Amino acid sequence: MSVEPAKQKAAAKTLTLWNFFTIGFGAIIGTGWIFLVGEWLIISGGPIPAMLAFLLGALLLLPVGAVFGELTSALPIDGGVIEYVDRSYGKTAAFITGWFLLLSNIIMCPWETIAISTLLGTLFGDLFPWLRSVRLYSILGADVYLFPALIALCLSGFIIRQNLHGSKAAAKAQSFLTKALLAGLLLALLSAFDKGRLANWQPLFLAVNAATAQTQAASFGTGVLALLTVTPFFYTGFDTIPQQAEEAAQGLDWHKFGRIISLALLSAGSFYIICIAAFSSLMPWTNFIKQPLAALACLKHINSTLYFLMLCITVLGALGPMNSFYASSSRILLAMARKKQLPAAFIPADAAQPIAGPTHLLLSSGIMLAPFLGGNMLLPLTNVAALTFMFSCLMVCLACYRMRSSEPDLHRPYKVPGGKTGIFCACCISFLIIASMLLPGTAASLSKTEYLLLSGWAALGLLVKSLLLYKNKKDCR
Repeated sequence: MSVEPAKQKAAAKTLTLWNFFTIGFGAIIGTGWIFLVGEWLIISGGPIPAMLAFLLGALLLLPVGAVFGELTSALPIDGGVIEYVDRSYGKTAAFITGWFLLLSNIIMCPWETIAISTLLGTLFGDLFPWLRSVRLYSILGADVYLFPALIALCLSGFIIRQNLHGSKAAAKAQSFLTKALLAGLLLALLSAFDKGRLANWQPLFLAVNAATAQTQAASFGTGVLALLTVTPFFYTGFDTIPQQAEEAAQGLDWHKFGRIISLALLSAGSFYIICIAAFSSLMPWTNFIKQPLAALACLKHINSTLYFLMLCITVLGALGPMNSFYASSSRILLAMARKKQLPAAFIPADAAQPIAGPTHLLLSSGIMLAPFLGGNMLLPLTNVAALTFMFSCLMVCLACYRMRSSEPDLHRPYKVPGGKTGIFCACCISFLIIASMLLPGTAASLSKTEYLLLSGWAALGLLVKSLLLYKNKKDCR
């Protein structure tokens, strides 16, 4: 039997439509755009195919976003993904979905802390050498410096503190961080209008073999497809919006809420496209991709002040996903604990606080340890996070399709455009994206290390499930 929101401990209901938008948009964008613009151009063979790939990626995910919108507006429950799958396919399927979704969310918090520490130790270290004055050790080929790690801890501590003070404080932080990202986009646009030339986008397609990546495509069209297979990873994070639905402000228009996820996807796609267009117009793109951290390198050549501002925005940009995924991970743990799929300790004792003490301890421990693990520690986890995220999307889409038949009378303030046909399209899109990551030879296919990590997480989930089953049987005796 499902647990209705009205019977659950009441969380603070403060989140507005703008708050939900900034949660999703900030989680999607992060810092990948500033680090990987050059690699995107290499994979696709030019700026134009790269922009088309991100446009198509956003449009393809719109039906998936609409599915989340329909189910969340109908069942506004924290960690609702577990609830949707449980109602449709049972407890085992719900546990598997929640367990893999938890991995995709929980990875991103320490990952962003590592990104901040690495950024401070490399690029900021060039401007302020004292940041690299105390080298602690080297791990997996990456140097760990004391001062970048401490600064990363302080910035991460701010995010932890905001979440300790509840969803309203975390939402205020997210609103500020989203504005910082938009300021970075504005700086890129101003630079492009001042120094950019459309001629720098030529040639429209060129196969490139660089040190960091290479163009495996042979034509303009295949270049678009090559990048399209990896764009879903850069759109992960829109699921953070429905994970906190239970804290929606009183009187929220749930029909409009259903559109917020699609709006976040389209806004993120526009953000990526504008960044690609702006940065690649500042110099011939064939020269642009030769620069280490190309987006920042070309700004450094143009204006040192602009370069420093963009560096600061990049650091703030890493805090946005950390904030969103911290909150989202906590709600997944809460939902699984409510379903007795995890220990009850993850359910907060105080109804005013949506996050339990053990949850804060678990998430903050990973964040605080991360800067000391080195920049190369979590790289293999990125593709694993994308795959597990898309698996949860597939399960939600399948649940939405079944619930149209099993619960036809469920009040749905927002419905997927196209009805069951639109939901079926979302199922197919999710399945094809997963297939592109599992089939060998594609641009997004997993490595042996990533398969090993995925298997390890699955084995840990099996152990947790077995221990809980044993405990439940023992309690029943």
